[in-house]
Formats: sequence, structure tokens, C-alpha cells
Amino acid sequence: MRLTPIIFIALTVATAAVTAATLSFNRDIRPILSNNCYQCHGPDSAARKAKLRLDREADSRAELKGGARAIVPGDLTESELIYRITTDDADEKMPPADSHRKLTLKQIETLKQWVKEGGKYERHWSFIPPKAAPLPKVKLKTWPRNGVDHFILARLEAEGLKPSPEADKATLLRRVSLDLIGLPPTLAQLNAFLADKSPKAFEKVVDRLLASPRYGEHMARYWLDAARYADTNGYQYDTHRDMWPWRDWVINAYNRNLPFDQFTIEQLAGDLLPDATLQQRIATGFNRNHPITIEGGIIDEEYRTEYVIDRVTTSAQVWLGMSFLCARCHDHKFDPISQKEFYQFTAFFNQVPERGMSGFTPNVKVPPASLDQFAKELTAAER
Repeated sequence: MRLTPIIFIALTVATAAVTAATLSFNRDIRPILSNNCYQCHGPDSAARKAKLRLDREADSRAELKGGARAIVPGDLTESELIYRITTDDADEKMPPADSHRKLTLKQIETLKQWVKEGGKYERHWSFIPPKAAPLPKVKLKTWPRNGVDHFILARLEAEGLKPSPEADKATLLRRVSLDLIGLPPTLAQLNAFLADKSPKAFEKVVDRLLASPRYGEHMARYWLDAARYADTNGYQYDTHRDMWPWRDWVINAYNRNLPFDQFTIEQLAGDLLPDATLQQRIATGFNRNHPITIEGGIIDEEYRTEYVIDRVTTSAQVWLGMSFLCARCHDHKFDPISQKEFYQFTAFFNQVPERGMSGFTPNVKVPPASLDQFAKELTAAER
């Protein structure tokens, strides 16, 4: 929970940059096929032509009428796809003229290189397990302090650049303070850091910032945004709602370094845990962040369904790293979730006894922290 997202972002960007010479289906090929070929050779069976699908690897290798195969791995001559995108015969050229699409020379060369390399497909990126990449070789071997530094330096050296000099202590303190707690350092904190000449001076600053309540408040903002947190109910009346206990739960989860698996379980189903505590039930407020209407004259079931769909799509975006929105109405041309799977997933969230109109219940009563503390002291005294 305390790992800063910036580290992961830097590693991802640097890795992609270092390996840019190697073609990736998801990054380089899928967009070309999707924009130029899937209209007639994609998942839509009603629009499909020549019984050819290019969105699935097995279908792209299947024998077509006449014996040809769209893709023969490693063989440009035998691959019908390559012939069709390079031929000068207007009757066989792909994409056809009436599609008003045309591949660029760069796109054609990219497809040729891909087929030559084996025409490998990739699963949707969010379903590919991450793998540790080997550290790239660098010339300035004394500069890297960790694995991320190797990727950064390798990219710099590839561009003929050198690392910037290390920032002065005042700048370094300001950066790490803004990164971890979202606030600049005070003058007293700055003076203390400048006066600390020990080798562990920076590490001590990081530990202090991670132990600050401000850390959880700052880091929780990103989660609250993803979970669509608000203190009002939305729609035209936009009335007040008491969602702050869930907000505080998220902040405290960061500050007490709650393991991410438990962080997930308690928000999705904390109320279903055996002997669920009040805080675990509060955690499920994640599922009640959706807008709620109090407008008279609405169709109750319509809005209740909208609440369910909101939970489905938000949960997918937050925990699966992908959008489910398209699958609500149809099978998307390259999203891996079908419409059927969308409603199978929806079934898990469609079991709450609520109303579309003024659907505020069921509620959880949260006593003030001071009252809770008093109850604990009273119980202890009685013992």
C-alpha cells in the first residue's frame, strides 16, 4: 500500500522505451487491424465477410475458401493478408476503396514485420501477468542506485543524454514532501533537514512523511477519485450524503498500511465477512458511491438498474484495469469481455434490496469516534 505509483509508472515507461524496437501486438498491430480490418473481419458476425476473423489468432490461421490462410507465421509470400494489403489489383486490394480506409506505408511495413516475426497475438493487456524484466546494460555503472535507475539511464544513454545532477537538499525535500503528503515542507523541517549531515538524512525524512497522517490523506485522493467519491448524491437535486466515514476508512487504510488484498476484500464484501466489524461494514461504502436520485415520477427499476451498472463498471475499472461500458450493449471489437459476461458479472452486484427512488437504504449507523472511545473505556471499567 505504501509503494509510490510513480515508481511503477517510471518502470513501465522506461521498459516500453527500451524495447520499442520489438513489435507488440497490443501496442503496434491491434490498432492497425482494429481501425482498418475489424469492420469486416472482426467479432460482428452480421458484418463479417469471407468468413474471416482477424481479431482472434486461431481464426487468422484458419484455411479460407480456396485454400489460402490470412496469416502464415514467418511467411510473407503465403500470407493472404500481406498479399491483399500490398497488391495493385483494385479488385483484391485491402482495405477496399469503398471502405474509405487506406494503410500507410509505415503500417504496411509494420504488418509485414509482424508476420515475419511470427504473427503472434497477445491477450488483453490487463490479463497479461507482469514479469520482471532483466536490467538493461548501461555505461555509467556507478549512477544507478536501484533497478528503476537502470531503465532510466539506459533510455537516456540511448538518446545520447546524461543524467541531471543530483538536486540540492532543499529541492529534494520539497519534491518528496509533495509526492508523499501533497504539502510543501515547513521552514523548520527544511532547516532540520539541511542541518542533518548523516548518511540517512533523506531516509529519515521519508520515514517521517510516511508516518504522517497527511500521507493517507494525500494518497487516498487517487482512490477516492477512482471510486467516484462525493459528498452529494448527484442528479439535479444533488442533496447531501454522509459518505465521510468511508472516506476516513480509506485514509486510515493507507496510514495503517492495510495489505491490498484485505483492502480489496473489505471494500467489495466487508459486510459479508464472518463477524464483520463496524469498520469492515463501513468499507463496503465503496459500493454506495454512485449517484442517487430523489426525483418524483421516475421509473424505479430503471434507476435501481443504473445503480447496479455503476457498481459493475466502477469495480471493473478499479480492480480489473479495464472498461466494461461497451459490453453493456454489445460485444466490443477488441475488448475481451462479451456482453454475456458483462451480465454474468452484473449478477454479483444485483442482489441489494434497494429502491431506485431515494435508494439510500440499507444504512450503517456510525457513532462518533469520541462515543466509541467512551464505550470502550466503560467496558474496560466494568471488567
